[in-house]
Amino acid sequence: MILLREKLNNLLKFLCNPFTGHTIFSIIYTVLSYIFLKTSLGSDDLFRLGRFDIVSLLVGAVAALLAISVHEMCHGLAAYWLGDRTAKAMGRLSLNPLRHLDPVGALCLLFFGFGWAKPVMINTAYFKKPKRDMSLTALAGPVSNFLFAYVALLILKLLSITFLPGGTIGRAVVMFLSALVSMNVGLGVFNLIPIPPLDGSKIFLSLLPSRLYYDIMRYEHLGWLVLVVALSLGVLDPVLGTLRLLITNLMILLVGGL
Repeated sequence: MILLREKLNNLLKFLCNPFTGHTIFSIIYTVLSYIFLKTSLGSDDLFRLGRFDIVSLLVGAVAALLAISVHEMCHGLAAYWLGDRTAKAMGRLSLNPLRHLDPVGALCLLFFGFGWAKPVMINTAYFKKPKRDMSLTALAGPVSNFLFAYVALLILKLLSITFLPGGTIGRAVVMFLSALVSMNVGLGVFNLIPIPPLDGSKIFLSLLPSRLYYDIMRYEHLGWLVLVVALSLGVLDPVLGTLRLLITNLMILLVGGL
């Protein structure tokens, strides 16, 4: 399993780093170039390879990388503002997705609508109030995703009532903004699950008495086993799906509908 994880990491690093580490910009450049090529040729066949919509996959990949990068960077920023410089020292205050990428989590986010990233290292010894500050640091990730999704919806709303290009470009803009909403809501909701080591465990379990909280967090590394079993059995699917729908509909309501 460790060997497979290392191979996946190396493969994704190779695929995602064509322009000397400027990963987000290189992927966006690829997507825009592809759309421009399609627009210039005017052929719908260029969009598809067999039954797979290549542009949708690329746009989804960009949205997933952006959602993951914002999520983890905001964890690091929150910790930094609360006194812990560990994330900054490790280069995690960055939008470069290679600094945050967990291959399996990124692929799950892209294909299943929920996922995770490589955790930001936090040293609670630097916090004035470790339990409270850890909770705030954890909360920063999902909140950043929900705000990102709301901004994407707001931009989509403003474009729809002012100026939205027609044809291929218009569809591409709608596709990208919709993917941003979906990926960010999915990442935010998934990370609110109160099972260690997800953010929800540090947020909601912080309401418990300190002794019980720290006793539970000692077994944080075993939480992934619970998650894998729950996801494999589909136990969490109804809850995750319902929360994603409720949050998305609430955001649409807040922007005045689409």
